[in-house]
Amino acid sequence: MRRLFGWICIFIMVPIFLLCGFIAGKESQAVKGLGTVLDEKIPIESVQLVENSYVFDHEGRLISEIVTDQQNRTYLSYEDIPDVVKTVYIESEDKRFFEHIGFDAAGMLRAVLINAKSQSVEQGGSTITQQLARNVYLSHEQSYNRKLSELLYSYQLEKTFTKEQILEAYLNAIYFGNGTYGIGTASTYYFNKQIQELSLAELVFISAIPNNPTMYDPVKNFHATKERQERLLQILYENGSISSDELQDALKGSINLSIKTRTDTNADYVTYVHHELKQLIAEKEGFTQQAESAKNNDTLEKQLTEKVNQVLSKGVIIHTALETERQNTLVRAIEQYIPSNNIQGSAAVINHKTHKIVALSGGKNYEKYSFNRAYQAYRQPGSAIKPLLDYAPYIDITGATATSRVDAGEFCKDDWCPENYSGKNYGKVTLETALKYSYNTAAVRLLDQIGIEKGFSYLDPFQFANISDRDHQLPAAIGGVSIGVSPLELTNAYTTFGNKGFFYQNHAITKVTDLNGQTLYEWKEEPTRVWKESTNTQMLSLLSAVVKSGTGQKAYFPSDYIGGKTGTSNNYYDLWFAGLTETYTGAVWVGKDQPANIESMYTQSPQQLIWKEMMK
Repeated sequence: MRRLFGWICIFIMVPIFLLCGFIAGKESQAVKGLGTVLDEKIPIESVQLVENSYVFDHEGRLISEIVTDQQNRTYLSYEDIPDVVKTVYIESEDKRFFEHIGFDAAGMLRAVLINAKSQSVEQGGSTITQQLARNVYLSHEQSYNRKLSELLYSYQLEKTFTKEQILEAYLNAIYFGNGTYGIGTASTYYFNKQIQELSLAELVFISAIPNNPTMYDPVKNFHATKERQERLLQILYENGSISSDELQDALKGSINLSIKTRTDTNADYVTYVHHELKQLIAEKEGFTQQAESAKNNDTLEKQLTEKVNQVLSKGVIIHTALETERQNTLVRAIEQYIPSNNIQGSAAVINHKTHKIVALSGGKNYEKYSFNRAYQAYRQPGSAIKPLLDYAPYIDITGATATSRVDAGEFCKDDWCPENYSGKNYGKVTLETALKYSYNTAAVRLLDQIGIEKGFSYLDPFQFANISDRDHQLPAAIGGVSIGVSPLELTNAYTTFGNKGFFYQNHAITKVTDLNGQTLYEWKEEPTRVWKESTNTQMLSLLSAVVKSGTGQKAYFPSDYIGGKTGTSNNYYDLWFAGLTETYTGAVWVGKDQPANIESMYTQSPQQLIWKEMMK
């Protein structure tokens, strides 16, 4: 009885409240009218509903759906919602929808009388506008304070929007069970069809769900949903919305659920896309600049995360450069050539002509959002650093060529005496011979001759995250750095060889648009000259020799151009191969997450075989 009494109080108080407000507004200019007060206290400019966002590959194929705040929703415009759906909800939920001002006094009174008669809450008396207000702005708390707020929000909605706009928002806001919101999403989720493809029987079937999504869950309570569908069809027939034949056909029409699983593929690549999206928004929205002078980066990071979530919740399309077939090939190659369960591998492939990341492996058996070795694992690069730190700078500074000679004999400085892999000394050899057989003493001499600081200045444009001043020592010439580089970083750097000595920051995201195709964010290309074009020509010759007749022969396959460099860190902890073809650049790392000796894999050269597969 207390609940019924509360309903009666609301029914009586609301008209009195409105009347007093209008009278007060007329009586005194000094007192704000009700409309002004509500505009100040309850400003409503738009109905913001969370929408799904999408990730597409370079051919425009959907690879991942992003659901924010657990609200799986695809928004439909009023024109795209079938008329019979609109009629179903108006007839079953709010017959006087096009007549009332947000709440229906007659409907509320009718609900009070029916509830009083049954001594329970049989009817709520809520209009479609009230339900929209509750779903978007309020909670489902059972209190009279919430109910009064609901009425005021409804009044404001009616002032701001047309009836058609309110009905459109309502049909996109309501819950259809199983994490699905909106009539359009329900259509694709339960039948795996667009709403325009549904039959009358199917349309009314899913329209039955929101009245009580638990009771009318088609997956768990199919028969209950079917019974309500039949009642709704009868209502449509009785008000003349459908004919007798249509009624009979719909009642007999079979309902075959076809539950749609959410598209979410290419976990390695999509995980990186989310990482890069955050970087892109930070760059374009000024967070990157603020971070340089911020005293509290934790606060800034929180604000950035909120901004990213806000962008995704509005519904965007993230266009990427992913080459799905190449990505699949890379993932298979990692599985095929690293059979051991305790050895891992990761890789990245970039189209250096478009400056886009086209494939990326975060590791064997990779799971979405887990540690992604392609860009989060930093390991000593071994001899794979030599072209970047030793050879290209030396050639650029001295004007040397592939046939210029360097001493590959014994070298000692400051009590440090590196050795060649074979333990032998070779005397004077050409730069081509020194690189293709990866002579350590020759590489160290090159860096020593140009100067450590000068050599490292050539790495600055690549922005290696964990190469620091403490690494500015001769052992770095053969990969002896404190932390190391990631496969993606190394791939990025090697793209310079494919761009005549220019370095571009390469990205996975080509652009971010809203659902109407308007561009919201995209990267700006700013090339940096690292070394001269003549230097690059010599380096392409050296790298080609490595693959054709040197330590990288297992990576070879016929191509207009192919070149690369092997790398092995101390104690066989890490195996690397980085290189390029006419169009693509790639790097592969093989090792253990906790660095340990993998000499048993060395002769098999899995890193070269993986590189070969992903680059072909």
